[in-house]
Amino acid sequence: MSGGGRAPDNASTILVLGILGLVVCQPLGVVAWIQGNSYLQRCREIGVEPDGQAVAGRICGMVATILMALSLLMFCALFGMSLLSAGLG
Repeated sequence: MSGGGRAPDNASTILVLGILGLVVCQPLGVVAWIQGNSYLQRCREIGVEPDGQAVAGRICGMVATILMALSLLMFCALFGMSLLSAGLG
């Protein structure tokens, strides 16, 4: 691979989506993770070093996605326990 290409331009978008996924709306973290993966794949294909902003946004997206999954699991567990306690009372 030659290193003569340019990195894709959407690194800052991925970072913004990752931060928004952590702070405001966790589903945006999924979008940041997916876009970060495709960004890294394109960088590998053209043989350039990925921008640190895109890597950071991808990691923020991963963390936001994991937090979203954990919160959904916690909600389901609490909802299930409330149903069980209501049925036994």
